Amino acid sequence: MSLAWFPSIRSTNLLPGIRDSGDEIDVSKRRIRRITASSQPLPVPFNLLLFFCKLTFPSLSMSDQSSSAGASSSNCTTEDADALRRNRILSTKLYFDVPPSKAPIIYSTSYDISFLGIEKLHPFDSSKWGRICGFLIENGVLEKTRIVEPLEATKDDLLVVHSKSYLDSLKSSLNVSIITEVPPVALFPNCLVQNKVLYPFRKQVGGTILAAKLAKERGSAINVGGGFHHCSADRGGGFCAYADISLCIHYAFVRLNISRVMIIDLDAHQGNGHEKDFSRDRRVYILDMYNPYIYPLDYEARKYIDQSVEVPSGTATEEYLIKLDEALEVAGNAFDPELVIYNAGTDILDGDPLGRLKISPHGVTIRDEKVFKFARDKNIPLVMLTSGGYMKSSARVIADSITNLSNKSLITMGGT
Repeated sequence: MSLAWFPSIRSTNLLPGIRDSGDEIDVSKRRIRRITASSQPLPVPFNLLLFFCKLTFPSLSMSDQSSSAGASSSNCTTEDADALRRNRILSTKLYFDVPPSKAPIIYSTSYDISFLGIEKLHPFDSSKWGRICGFLIENGVLEKTRIVEPLEATKDDLLVVHSKSYLDSLKSSLNVSIITEVPPVALFPNCLVQNKVLYPFRKQVGGTILAAKLAKERGSAINVGGGFHHCSADRGGGFCAYADISLCIHYAFVRLNISRVMIIDLDAHQGNGHEKDFSRDRRVYILDMYNPYIYPLDYEARKYIDQSVEVPSGTATEEYLIKLDEALEVAGNAFDPELVIYNAGTDILDGDPLGRLKISPHGVTIRDEKVFKFARDKNIPLVMLTSGGYMKSSARVIADSITNLSNKSLITMGGT
C-alpha cells in the first residue's frame, strides 16, 4: 500500500486530547516522532493510525518503555550484526586456492564493459583492463593461461559492507546512471543494466577481495581492475558502484587474521568512499595523495584521512615524486601495517582531462616502483588496484609499469 496519501499531522491542530509537544508524525516519509499524550483518551481515528503504524513499522518506538527496551538491546543488535558479517566472510567462495602455476595477476574478460556503445559517453576507458593484459602478454611478461580469474561477488558477499537498502537501490536504472555518470543508462531495463554494467563491477570486487589472499601468499598481487574508491557502504558515485577496497579489508581482517591495514591512495581523486567507511576504525591508516580542486570535493571525508597530501592542478613529475618520498617516510614511521592496499590510479598522467596533473608515463612507473619497494622493504603484502585513468594511453602505461615491477623482481610473474 502506498503511504503517500497520509498527511503530516501536527498535534494541536488535528488531534484533540494531545498536548502540543512540538513533535509530529510524518508517515509519508516513514518517520514517526514520539508525541506526548494527555489524560484524555485518544480519538478513534488516531488510535487506528497508531495501530496501522505498529503493523507497518513494528521496529519504531511508540512509547518510552519500548524506546528504553530498544536502547538496552542495541549492544545485542551490534553483536548480532558483527556475527552475521563474520559468518558471511567465512562462508564466501571468493577466497579460493590459487595454484602456484598462476601469476599473481587477477583479471577476467568480464571486467570490460560493452553496452551498446553508450559506455563511450563516459571518459573512462571501459576496455582498459583487457588492454592492460594484452600489453603484458605482448611484452612477454605474462602468459594468458597464468592469469587468475576471480568469482563474482554475490549479494551475501556485498552485504559484508553494504546495506540491503543500498544494494536494493541499484535495482533502479536511474540510480545506476547517476553513479556511473552515464545518463542514458537510466533508459534501459534494470536486468540489462545488471548484466552489462553491474556484473563487470561485481567481478572486479571479487578480484580485489581475492587479491589480498594472494598477496599474503606471494608478497604482492595485482587486480587489473577495481579501486572503486568513491563508493562507501551506503553511497556510490564517480563510476564506483561497490566499495571493493572496504570489502577487501574486512575480508582480510577475518580470513587473513590481520588487524592493521594501510591504504595508499595515489589516484588523482580523493578516496572519499573508504575514508567514510573507516572514519572511526583505527585499524586502518589512510595515506591519500590527491588533487584537492577536483571531484569529489568531499570535505567531510577529508577529516578522516590520516595523512593527506595535496597535489594541486599542474603538479609536475619531479615535485610529485618528492612529495611521495616524503609521504611514504612519514607513513612508515606512523603506522606498522600487515597489509597495504595500493590504489594506483593513472589519472595523474599529463593530459588526463579529469586529474589535471602533469606526471609523465615514466613518472608513473617510478611511482609504482617506490610503493612496491616501500612494502617489500618492510615485508608487507601489497595489493595493487588500477583505479582511475581517463586516457587511452593509460593501459599501455600500466602494462609498462607492471613490466618494470617484474623486471626488478618486485612482483613475481612466473609460475612453477
